[in-house]
Amino acid sequence: MKGKYIMIVSIGLATLILTAVMFTQFKTVEQTDITAIETMRETELRAELANWKTKYEEIETKLSETEGRIAEYQSQLSNSAESETILEKELDETSMYLGYTKLQGEGIEVILKDNSNTAIDRWDLLSIVNELKFAGAEAISINGERIVSTTEIATVGTQFIFINGNRIPAPFTVKAIGDKKYLESAITIKGGYMDEMKLYEKTVEYEVKDIVDIPAYSGAIKFEYAEENK
Repeated sequence: MKGKYIMIVSIGLATLILTAVMFTQFKTVEQTDITAIETMRETELRAELANWKTKYEEIETKLSETEGRIAEYQSQLSNSAESETILEKELDETSMYLGYTKLQGEGIEVILKDNSNTAIDRWDLLSIVNELKFAGAEAISINGERIVSTTEIATVGTQFIFINGNRIPAPFTVKAIGDKKYLESAITIKGGYMDEMKLYEKTVEYEVKDIVDIPAYSGAIKFEYAEENK
């Protein structure tokens, strides 16, 4: 709570300072009688004040959510049955993040095909995966292979692409769950992924969907060199 009060005071002081600057600037501009500059400065200051207000509201919301979660844990940990429920919930969420749970939700489906002029390569797949991740995709798969933190998309020889150690033939169907509008915008933006693929005469199609099914990761996530730092 102390941190919250400090934050409130800090935001309040910043707002007062910005307000004081605003009035000072208004007075100076009024004396110079330059309408254009007055309008510009007023707009900038209003935008800055609105920005501070938004930041404060976001932080306050996060703080409230965290405090509520802590209170929930404290009230339920006294009961062994409820403790087990909480742990199971946390385990389920962890499994989702690691890719061990099959998922469903709105998203996008992108199909990459070989044609008579060009063939799809690993860089085309890596690029679309990265674009979708940057757009907030919560889960991605390629031809049924779930993309997780340890996934490798590699080329063996000159023809074969391996994903998660499995040989995957073309065509490649890339599925992603997330905000379908953001995902679509990410790949169709001018000069973006779709334009680049057209430039190299590669065949790519996509479809925005209300329901996208993504399978669970079937492999094992192993750390060869990393270990817990106790």
